[in-house]
Amino acid sequence: MESLRRRLSRSFSSTSSVVIQSKKKEYKDEKKRVASELVTALRDPTVVVMADWLKARGSLRKWNRYYFVLKPGLLLVYKTDKTHKQSHWVGTILLNVCELIERPSKKDGFCFKLFHPLDQNIWATRGPFGESHGAVTLHVLPTTYLICRAPSNQAGRCWMDALELALRCSGLLMRTMHKLEAPKDGEPSTSSNGMLEAIAPIDIEELSIDGEDAAASKNISENEAEQHFTGLDDRSQDEIALSDDENEADQPESPWAKSDVEAFGPLGADTQTSDVGDENKGLLWALLKQVRPGMDLSKVVLPTFILEPRSFLEKLSDYYYHADLLHEASLEEDPHMRMLKVARFYLSGFYKKPKGLKKPYNPILGETFRCCWEHPDGSSTFYVAEQVSHHPPISSLFVSNRKAGFDVSATILAKSKYYGNSVSAMMLGKIRIRLLNRGETYTVGLPFANCKGIMIGSMTLELGGQVVIECDRTAYTCTLDFKLKPFLGGTMNVINGQIKLGKETITDIDGHWDGVIQYKSVKDGSRSTLWEATPATFERRLTRKEIPIENQGDWESKRLWIKVSEAIANDDQYKATEEKTVLEDDQRRRAKSGIPHETKIFRHNVQRDVYDYIHADHRPWDLHNDVKQIENDYVIKTICKVKSAAKTPKGQRPAEVEEEESSDSTTHATLTNRRKQKDEHAISTEIKDSLERTSFLLERLGDKLDSSSAESSSARKSLLMAVFALALLNIFLFLSLRDKIAIIASLSHHDPAH
Repeated sequence: MESLRRRLSRSFSSTSSVVIQSKKKEYKDEKKRVASELVTALRDPTVVVMADWLKARGSLRKWNRYYFVLKPGLLLVYKTDKTHKQSHWVGTILLNVCELIERPSKKDGFCFKLFHPLDQNIWATRGPFGESHGAVTLHVLPTTYLICRAPSNQAGRCWMDALELALRCSGLLMRTMHKLEAPKDGEPSTSSNGMLEAIAPIDIEELSIDGEDAAASKNISENEAEQHFTGLDDRSQDEIALSDDENEADQPESPWAKSDVEAFGPLGADTQTSDVGDENKGLLWALLKQVRPGMDLSKVVLPTFILEPRSFLEKLSDYYYHADLLHEASLEEDPHMRMLKVARFYLSGFYKKPKGLKKPYNPILGETFRCCWEHPDGSSTFYVAEQVSHHPPISSLFVSNRKAGFDVSATILAKSKYYGNSVSAMMLGKIRIRLLNRGETYTVGLPFANCKGIMIGSMTLELGGQVVIECDRTAYTCTLDFKLKPFLGGTMNVINGQIKLGKETITDIDGHWDGVIQYKSVKDGSRSTLWEATPATFERRLTRKEIPIENQGDWESKRLWIKVSEAIANDDQYKATEEKTVLEDDQRRRAKSGIPHETKIFRHNVQRDVYDYIHADHRPWDLHNDVKQIENDYVIKTICKVKSAAKTPKGQRPAEVEEEESSDSTTHATLTNRRKQKDEHAISTEIKDSLERTSFLLERLGDKLDSSSAESSSARKSLLMAVFALALLNIFLFLSLRDKIAIIASLSHHDPAH
């Protein structure tokens, strides 16, 4: 009997030991996973509540400027706004141990103080990339508190609201997760409960970057919250996965139909020159009487005889008829040849010319356009665009083909200026080309279009200016110089360029952007054709599809402008002008109503001053799981064989995604909506409204400066008079808009373009 008792005791001890070892392993795995989630949140540029320049007071009461980035539960301090550089990190403040109060000050601006109520250290021991020591600064920052100064009262209030929102969301998240994980009466605590209780008290200072024995912060990431919310579903994981798989198979798609046959102008420079008909010269002279040299033409109503019967949003899609070239670039192993193939794709979008000199419609605020191209491999490239602003006119677009390994995004500000006998149209902004399987982003601008001979001579359209293609992960750059035809001699449409590795030129590029472009190796002098625009090139253009008119929404380009396009096709300029005026008057009424416009498929990224596509998916294509990429109602998504039960938040991005994809407060807005807390939602709305009002003030100030400088340049009689008038203008603007300039400078210091 005694031996049996001993055997049972040993068996029970052995079983208990196995259970304990299993629980320990689960505990360590969960701790590493949560630590990895926190590190990802630290490095992910999309998880940003607010970022701007502030002054901070050092231990010796000396002030210095730093760049602050507010994240969930954390406030990161940098020497400059180049947050991706490890050497610029100064320190990280743990907000969960801090109190926040407003601090009175005799100086201009708004002061607030973050401090530990028990005078303990408020700084984390490691940086977002594992830095153990922060950057050396001129003044040492105190350890138990930090006093910050915003340049204006409004900017300071924005920071106070954002900090309070971050603190409230962190506390609310912890309380909600503990409530969700609380065991029922009479039931034993599960392993996940034990892990959560064990992880929660651990301080962020114990975090190690390599993930070994790493601990998570009290501020659990949003991804963690999502997983706990999915735990509310009573179904098993297999049932959830099976249900998702069945739903994905029945995903609706947009009813695509083949586009109309394209109208091409002839190749060569002849199509870029035309004369104004006698019947339209009166309208042109009436238009010229309204403008003056140097004036911005974005607010000038143009006659319909110079309009191309399609929207500018559709015009921007002309650059993607050879999107298959990006697929070739994504497969290229050599970074130099990869840059060359990206440049070839970029140059492939310029050779198509309309018949005659025509300008597309200025898009109406809220107007959208979508189309797609079929690739030989069976995949599709989807294009969606929206007019997100009217004054100034800003268009945003997103192009995606995950199976082919790329996506493209851009925010374009269209400007045009009149110079007497010529007009220049500039498309300001950066195009970002991502090669998903390479993790590379190529940024490039667009050349300006110059139309001369408006009053004297024949009207001629040319492209000019220098653009630079830059890669964020390699040292290769490509410079392309679009040349204007000289006054005497020379030819049109000449382009020159170089590909450089650092400062060393590797490849020379020359030719005509509407003809043959060749590249030459500097090392051996061999020449090859980079791009050639011939009649055979038209045959290689991908097949484009659109949504039929009857299936389009009221704000889609083709349906919105259909009456104007029909009148132009019937050569009825009066009817076209009448219908165009109806659309423009409706737009003016909406602007005067005072109701702010809300974008549909793009969200304003205040930090980078661009508009991001809200459904963007930058993951590389998974051959085993991804089935097909589809589009429905402007939502581009991927059908998968197996869908994870824990859905990834919309704001989630890979850690290696570039800094321009950061979002201001999207993640927290989503989180607060799910918690249904009206006070947090009200605070985030107030922050958004404040930033929008400040951005609007910046746009108005920019317009005033442009018009003032244009007036002075047109009226100057001598250089001295021009300088004197400009000085008076600056003094007047400073005295009358002093407070507004301070607000604008604080909110847009990171973007010198303003």
